[in-house]
Amino acid sequence: MNYKTIAQETLNIEAQTLIDASKNIDDTFGEIVDVILKCRGKLVVTGVGKSGLIGAKMAATFASTGTPSFFIHPTEALHGDLGMIGKDDVVIAISYSGESEELSLILPHIKRFDIPLIGMTRDRKSTLGSYSDFIIDVVVQKEACPLNIAPTSSTTLTLALGDALAVSLMRARDFKKSDFASFHPGGALGKKLFVKVKDLMKTDALPIIGSDTKVKDAIIKISEGRLGTVLVVDAQKRLIALMSDGDIRRALMDDDFSLDDNVLKYATKEPKSIDDEDMLASDALVLIEQMKIQLLAVVDKDKKIKGVLHIHTLIEKGIS
Repeated sequence: MNYKTIAQETLNIEAQTLIDASKNIDDTFGEIVDVILKCRGKLVVTGVGKSGLIGAKMAATFASTGTPSFFIHPTEALHGDLGMIGKDDVVIAISYSGESEELSLILPHIKRFDIPLIGMTRDRKSTLGSYSDFIIDVVVQKEACPLNIAPTSSTTLTLALGDALAVSLMRARDFKKSDFASFHPGGALGKKLFVKVKDLMKTDALPIIGSDTKVKDAIIKISEGRLGTVLVVDAQKRLIALMSDGDIRRALMDDDFSLDDNVLKYATKEPKSIDDEDMLASDALVLIEQMKIQLLAVVDKDKKIKGVLHIHTLIEKGIS
């Protein structure tokens, strides 16, 4: 059995379903978008079985892209959760056949609220179709299932139509990356747009030494600091140099190397630093990568050390 061919056939059937559906989108779709935009409450999504699973994903997508939304299961709605639907809400009900028993039972109760009901179904004459104020057609020529029974093409189309609604609403609201990140503060984009240097920089027990320190004492401080680096300051506590364990390894190659040498003999003078702790951590990472360093010192306007930011910290926190 050629599973590669089966996979290709499945994808081709579902892809063709989406192409066919795109040709059937009419002005009603725009009217539905306008209804949702005018909604002063929430967009409630409901459905049973596979349609319910798709509906839950749709509600999550709406909610994360600027349209307040939640999913409600018809059975739970019949047992009290119907009270979650308010007079300012809009409901999207999903049923491919339009005759799901559990969903059909709550439709009269939803209509009592006198709120817009958007049906997603293949049959406008079905129970769902007759109760709906607007219909989004979910019509497929063939399920990808070889028995033409299991919801495959139909669920793909339903999900894609939900995405089309979400994208239309995003465009209408001029929804930006910063808006998306505000709903995903723990995600990669949220970290990129909101986490600042001051949120991640190390400020306590910093390995700081004076400019008169000997190399052997600097090595001890490097070990204690666990950053692989010591920060060298002058008499006014201003940052003037950095010395890393790499600097020491390179120094060992010098014929006249001595542990009693002054640390400034081998340290990196005028090290890279920033004086803006409100800089985005992602921007600081760009600087670190461009300068090919591992540790970035954070100083005030007088070059006095406020903290340090290590590339390992950025990586561990998922900054990219």
